[in-house]
Amino acid sequence: MQRVLFHETIFGPIHSRRLGSSLGVNLSPTDGKICTFDCLYCEAGFNAQGPGTTGLPEREAVRKLLEAKLRTMKENGDRLDVITFSGNGEPTVHPDFEGVIDDTIALRDKYFPDVKISVLSNSTMLDREGVCRALRRVDNNILKLDSAKPETVAILDRPTSPSYDVGHVIEKLASFGQQCIVQTMILRGSYEGQQIDNTTDDEVEALIEAYRRIAPAEVMLYSIDRKTPATDLRKVERDELEDIAKRVREAGIKVLVS
Repeated sequence: MQRVLFHETIFGPIHSRRLGSSLGVNLSPTDGKICTFDCLYCEAGFNAQGPGTTGLPEREAVRKLLEAKLRTMKENGDRLDVITFSGNGEPTVHPDFEGVIDDTIALRDKYFPDVKISVLSNSTMLDREGVCRALRRVDNNILKLDSAKPETVAILDRPTSPSYDVGHVIEKLASFGQQCIVQTMILRGSYEGQQIDNTTDDEVEALIEAYRRIAPAEVMLYSIDRKTPATDLRKVERDELEDIAKRVREAGIKVLVS
């Protein structure tokens, strides 16, 4: 079974194809996975691997580890473009997420004031006021929407909550508007006999309608770049992504293909 990618709370910097030189912050366990989605394409593997034994890192531990890393990088003259919250699960499930963001902003301002702060989120915690307040304070509030169709979300993203409603999520995304970037994974394939393809006309038109409703600062379209836990998924190549992006741009939405 494919397992967690990151065995540290602070990792990198690594090169992100979308964000540049990125210092990662993992608010999930370092030996397990905790997520409100169980995506077929998740590089950290399926949730079935379990939450591990280390638990979620305490806010103060995150602050100390991040400060130590930033101080060392500053002293060494290292390049840094962005501090990115991602890791082995959904960062916004952390009970002190808002406080961690407050600490990160203060440390960024102290050591690397020109660096951006990014959060990669699956959009499932947007009913929490503290999460929304924190996301409005970061530079790149990157929120997931892989499909506007409930049946596709159920197969592809596999929300762990039975009450998940993609229509409700789209409305929450719309409350951010220009304060968010929408990220969409484009792929096709199959899993346990079910076909998956969010490149069809119906899927793309539903996404475009959702993008219009949300009116984000930007949409990021991307496809598989690394090994996935579901092995029968196929990458959508750049030229096809550009074709989809063209349709989205024609609807008046800014698009980045990566």
